[in-house]
Amino acid sequence: MNLFRTKSIAKLKEQVAQTALRKSLGAMDVALMGIGVIIGAGIFVLTGTAAATAAGPAIMLSFLLSSIACVFICLVYSELAAAVPASGSAYTFSYVGAGEFMAWLVGWALILEYSIGASAVAGGWSYYLVGLLKSGGIELPHALVNNPADGGIINAPASFIALFITFLLVRGVKESATANRILVAVKLSAIFLFILLAGPNIDPRNWEPFFPYGWAGVPAGAALIFFSYLGVDSLVTAAEETRNPQKDMPLGIIISLVVCTVLYIAVAAVMTGAVPYSQLNTGEPVSYVLRTIGYNFGSAIVGVGAVAGLTTVCLVMIYAQTRAFFAMSRDGLLPKKLCKVHPKYGTPYIVTIIVGCTVALIAGLTPINMVAEMCNVGTLFAFIVACSSAMILRKRQPHIDRPFRCPSLYLVASLAIISCLIIMQGLAGLTWMLFIGWVTVGIAIYFIYGRHNSVLAKGE
Repeated sequence: MNLFRTKSIAKLKEQVAQTALRKSLGAMDVALMGIGVIIGAGIFVLTGTAAATAAGPAIMLSFLLSSIACVFICLVYSELAAAVPASGSAYTFSYVGAGEFMAWLVGWALILEYSIGASAVAGGWSYYLVGLLKSGGIELPHALVNNPADGGIINAPASFIALFITFLLVRGVKESATANRILVAVKLSAIFLFILLAGPNIDPRNWEPFFPYGWAGVPAGAALIFFSYLGVDSLVTAAEETRNPQKDMPLGIIISLVVCTVLYIAVAAVMTGAVPYSQLNTGEPVSYVLRTIGYNFGSAIVGVGAVAGLTTVCLVMIYAQTRAFFAMSRDGLLPKKLCKVHPKYGTPYIVTIIVGCTVALIAGLTPINMVAEMCNVGTLFAFIVACSSAMILRKRQPHIDRPFRCPSLYLVASLAIISCLIIMQGLAGLTWMLFIGWVTVGIAIYFIYGRHNSVLAKGE
C-alpha cells in the first residue's frame, strides 16, 4: 500500500517556505504566461492542419469543445493551486491526493509532454524564421537549418532558441516574464492584424459543408488542437514563485483561458471563411491565408508575430519542465542534486541547463512526428489524475484551507474527466502505443529508483 502514500499539505507548505525560489510573479504575469503558451502553435500551425484533415470549418466547435473541457479543468486547478501552492502542478496535486505512484506517472507523462513539445515548437520557430529571412533575401545554408533526416547537419536556429531561453530561465523567472510580456504583445498584435485584414474576405460558402468529416471530426479536431491548451498545466508550475498564489493563480488562469478561447475561435472562423478548409494543410496557415488573398506584406508581419508566439510557447514549456523536475527531485523520486538553487539568481539552474540542452539537441537533430498528439495524451492523463485528486482531497481533508473553492467540485471535476476522455478517444492508435511504452519505462524507473529513494520512503 505504500505505493499510494500521500504527501502532507502542511509539510509541503513548510518545504515550500524553506525553498530559495524567488517569489516575483503577480496575477498579470501568470495570465500573460498562459496567453504566451496557449496562443502559439495552435493558431500558427495546428489550426490549419486540424481543419484540413480532421474537422473542416467545424474546427470552431473543436476549439469550443476543448475550451469547455478547460473551463472545468481550470476551476479544479484553481482550487488545487490555491490550496497547494507549490511547484509541480498536476504532479504535486496527485502526490497529496492520489499518492506517490500515481504522482510519479503524472510527472513522467509531463516530462514527455514538455520536452517533446518544446523541441517541436523550437523546430516550428526555426521554420518561420528561415522563411522570413528567405523573403528578405537572406538564405541560410541548407546543412545548418535541417536535421540529418532532412539532409542537413543540424537545425541550428531551433537549437539556438532553446539555448537562449535556457539562458533567460537561469538568470531568473522575473527576467523571463518580462521577455514574455514583450513577445505576447507582438504576437497579439499580429493576430489582430490577421483578423483585421482577412475578416472582410470571409465568404460564407467556404463554411459549406460545415461538417465535411461528420460529427466525429469535432472530437478528432479537438484531440489535435488540444496541444494549444497545455498552458493550463504549465501555469500552475509557477505557483511557488507567485507572490500571492491563493489569489493570483486562479485569476491568472481564468483570464488567460477566456482571452485565448475567444481569439482561437475568431481566428478559426476567419481562416476557414477566407480560404477553403482543404487548402489549409500547411505549416504556416495564417501567413498562407494572407498571401492567398493578396496581403504579402501582412503575411510577413504575421510571420514575425508567429516567431514571437512560438518563442513564448517554447519559453513556458521549458520553464514548466524544469519546475516539474525540480518538484520530483525535491521529493527524492529523482536525484536531489538536480534541484539545487542558484545562490544569486534564485533558480534551479542545474535542472534548467539539463532540460534546455536536451531540448536543443532534440530540436536540432531529430524530426518530431505526431508531436501534438503525443503531448496531448500526456496532458490529458495528467488532467484526469489531478481532477480525481481534487475530489479525493475534498473527501479526505475537507477542512484544509481553500482560499478558492471550486463550485460544485464533484460535478465540475467529473465533467472535466468526461471531457478529457471524449477528447482522448479521438487520438490515433499509434499515439496510444507510444504512450504505453513511455509509461512502461517510467514504471520500471520508479520501482528501481524512486520507490526506495523518495522522501516518504526514507521517512517510513
